[in-house]
Amino acid sequence: MTTENQLPTPPGFASDSEQYAFFFDVDGTLAEICPEPDSVTIPAPVLGNLQALSSACRGAVALVSGRPIEQLDRLTAPLRLPLAGIHGAELRDGADNIHRATLASEIAVPLQQMLEQGMATMPGTLLEAKGLAFALHYRQAMPYEPQVLALAQAAVEKFPQLALQPGKCVVEIKPQGTDKGAAIATFMRHAPFAGRIPVFVGDDLTDEQGFLTVNALHGISVKVGDGTSHARYRLKQVAEVYDWLEQLVLQFKQDHIGKGSRL
Repeated sequence: MTTENQLPTPPGFASDSEQYAFFFDVDGTLAEICPEPDSVTIPAPVLGNLQALSSACRGAVALVSGRPIEQLDRLTAPLRLPLAGIHGAELRDGADNIHRATLASEIAVPLQQMLEQGMATMPGTLLEAKGLAFALHYRQAMPYEPQVLALAQAAVEKFPQLALQPGKCVVEIKPQGTDKGAAIATFMRHAPFAGRIPVFVGDDLTDEQGFLTVNALHGISVKVGDGTSHARYRLKQVAEVYDWLEQLVLQFKQDHIGKGSRL
């Protein structure tokens, strides 16, 4: 990993937008983090720039998030982008096909009961059931961090088919073998992403596997915010992501002037 002082801002891009495939995390990247996950929004101008970027790249723009696909669609309406939800446990590809991992009911039911009982003893914490995964939030109850982490660890020890995914003031429990790096690798094997240079922008520990995958594919990995990271570039905050995205769209617009812009 490199430190924050060693990471430059993202480089410029070639004039041909169809050389690239873009992947974005949501919370902390395209949207400011909120105390309650349901309070998060993506500003309309940002959605407009995402749509313009997708048009310029002929659809090679995807969101890769810990949120379920259903939530991502609500956040990005009226857009309908390729999506990897729940860290890749569910994925909607460029052909609009949905692929989902499974969490058997004999695991899901007792697991949820175990987590509900444990979290109920810690006021201010929040259990978010995602169907295929569970997120244990403690942003509003930081003193309970050790107990929340211990509860999550006990859950994966009881159900070894599951894995932990730490994040910012949250720890998630998800099916083994699912992460953002694997999701990006899956996208990159299929149209319209295949054969392009991947670009991934994310902010959290959950994005580090994505950065490693993109680095291995000789792409551009961008960390948002402070902290050490496997990413090779950095943007300091969400507002800088917005500015960078807007400048990227403007560049591709200018590059298409005179030959028929799709933006």
